[in-house]
Amino acid sequence: MAQIPIKHRKKHVAVRRSFFWCILCFAAFTFSSLLFQGFHQWRPATTTALTAVKPIIQTVEFPDETVVFLKYPPSTPLFTKHDLYCLYLDPNSSQPPESVENDELLAQQLVRCPLVKPRGVLTSLFVKSTGYTLSIGPSRRWNSLAYEAMIDRDNTTIVFVKGFNLRGGRQSHASKFKCVYGWDVKNPKLVLQSDVVSIAQEVVRCNTPVSILNNPERFIGTSNMPIKVSVRMVGKEPLDSIASPKRRLQPDFPAQKQHNMCVCTMLRNQASFLKEWIMYHTRIGVQRWFIYDNNSLDDIDDVIKLLSNINVTRHVWPWIKTQEAGFAHCALRARDVCEWVGFMDVDEFFHLPTGMSLLDILRNQSRSNSKVAELRVSCHNFGPSGLKHVPTQGVTMGYNCRMIAPERHKSIVKPEALNSTLINVVHHFHLKSEFRYANMDRNVLVINHYKYQVWDVFKEKFYRRVATYVSDWQQQRNVGSRDRAPGLGTRAVEPPDWSSRFCEVTDTGLKDRVAEMFTDPNTGKLPWQKSLT
Repeated sequence: MAQIPIKHRKKHVAVRRSFFWCILCFAAFTFSSLLFQGFHQWRPATTTALTAVKPIIQTVEFPDETVVFLKYPPSTPLFTKHDLYCLYLDPNSSQPPESVENDELLAQQLVRCPLVKPRGVLTSLFVKSTGYTLSIGPSRRWNSLAYEAMIDRDNTTIVFVKGFNLRGGRQSHASKFKCVYGWDVKNPKLVLQSDVVSIAQEVVRCNTPVSILNNPERFIGTSNMPIKVSVRMVGKEPLDSIASPKRRLQPDFPAQKQHNMCVCTMLRNQASFLKEWIMYHTRIGVQRWFIYDNNSLDDIDDVIKLLSNINVTRHVWPWIKTQEAGFAHCALRARDVCEWVGFMDVDEFFHLPTGMSLLDILRNQSRSNSKVAELRVSCHNFGPSGLKHVPTQGVTMGYNCRMIAPERHKSIVKPEALNSTLINVVHHFHLKSEFRYANMDRNVLVINHYKYQVWDVFKEKFYRRVATYVSDWQQQRNVGSRDRAPGLGTRAVEPPDWSSRFCEVTDTGLKDRVAEMFTDPNTGKLPWQKSLT
């Protein structure tokens, strides 16, 4: 037998090893599929079934789960959690998904498969009813990814990205970046490039190539893969991408906005508090709700269905530590239908001590100065108020003791007046140069921030912070920051005196108003009590 030259032996061995691992992975994949065919009644997938279900499949790996994005042709029946099984390289690890979420805005489903260790490589999804296996392809990393895109009124493409680690609250140099469009953004021979107009935090604005504008839904042959957009630093590879610039925002300024006051929030596992928050704010003037659901595992869908008479939209937002980007995304969505938008959390409640409504305040503001496009509202931080269990009447009735001095503010803004970079630091946005902000009188409008609730509620903050530029509480960074609970440290251990902390002055102003507005005269109960007991 001919001898392999010494200088080629290492390469030859590497090729043989690669071939061996390919065979091993294929065998494991085949075995896992056959194993689950045995667990479930096997029904061979018919040609019709295989033809009907041709989703575009993209996969992103997060720290504690792998999310499979399924985009179907129109009118395709959607999967439920009980229709699928997550198959792994190790067949003994295979299990049902944690959840299957429907994202109506982007017409896709998100299948959440647990991250299994060790050797927990997700290989495919198994469809129980047909025995059909959906191969998922390579996974992208959540923290180095272009994950969403849309074409704005001015024909620029807005791309939401993770991975550049830019400084918060300021623009970066656009000349140091390029936008790329193509079916494979990593292949320089198959992409169109364009200049970056602006880049700030995690939002990039690109000049859109004419060919993309003329046909943003272009597909390649019969593979059904949409064109994607990504961003790269000059001299480096583009970020991975699952972002397609197919969605176009309304090109014209509507003469009259549909709603005067809207609210945008980002939340995780807040379903038990949502009903009180939405019902109260609807009564004082909020007309439209944008809920960005950041990986909830509670019954938020059921709560929203109970509020069917209120205009509430839930948008699945799986991206970790992206509150600023999520608020920018929401501002763009709300711009065409909302005159004003409040950006706040579910534990924050507007309080109007004079008894006015939010709509009264906004009308008065619009009449007095048309150049004011942001209202900054001070926050009063409330403590546990002596409680050790979740108050059954809701947070506004249960917590009545707070700190004396207000801390920070939250904003109500006109989305039409936002700077094109969409820079925001959660509390407020940057405005166009011709607009300014106004500080609200605390005797007219203030926010009751129920920040320090009973321990069982408060400890959830240790799971993960949603803001990009705020350290998680478990990390030994910025321990003295106002973004943390004073004196608490980095461990979710309840202090013995927690229930009596953060209590300097009794404040029952909002409690008294809520009781007057919502108490049922026959039962003495509030409309949200049933969901809390």
